Amino acid sequence: MYNLGDKLLIVATDRISAFDVVMPNGITDKGSILTAISLFWFKRFPQFENHLLAWEPADYPDKLRRFADQLAGRSMLVKKTKVVPIECVARGYLAGSGWKEYQQTQSVCGVKLPAGLRQCDKLPAPIFTPATKEESGHDINISFEETAQRIGVNLAATLRERTLSLYTGAADYAAKRG
Repeated sequence: MYNLGDKLLIVATDRISAFDVVMPNGITDKGSILTAISLFWFKRFPQFENHLLAWEPADYPDKLRRFADQLAGRSMLVKKTKVVPIECVARGYLAGSGWKEYQQTQSVCGVKLPAGLRQCDKLPAPIFTPATKEESGHDINISFEETAQRIGVNLAATLRERTLSLYTGAADYAAKRG
């Protein structure tokens, strides 16, 4: 990310990182592919406001145009925004940390689920499973109630509704395409 004053330039590289460690070998075109995927979904759901201002280097500030060949297809000019310190996660399937929690409590982030579910089962309905946004280390799954305590009940409810709406729209789109 490059700070341009009132905007940011985000450049997706081919590097690989895991748990904030950059690995020595990248994946060819990874940055371009991730940028294309992001642009696809931003365009697919225009009803959800996002940070995107431009993705073509010709539309970037003059001082960046000399880098057009390096930025084309792997960068976005975006608005600066205020970060809500909550990761909004929608789950349609029981996997990952949700599966681990379910095995112990039969719930995920405070959402009670039916007995007898197996790893990777489709859930009866998508659920909102927020997490903290940690400065370092792993994000921590939290309940909706804790989310509301941290950011306010109205904002938490809005984020839950938008997250589930976006997930449902994307899942429906994908399901129709196999």
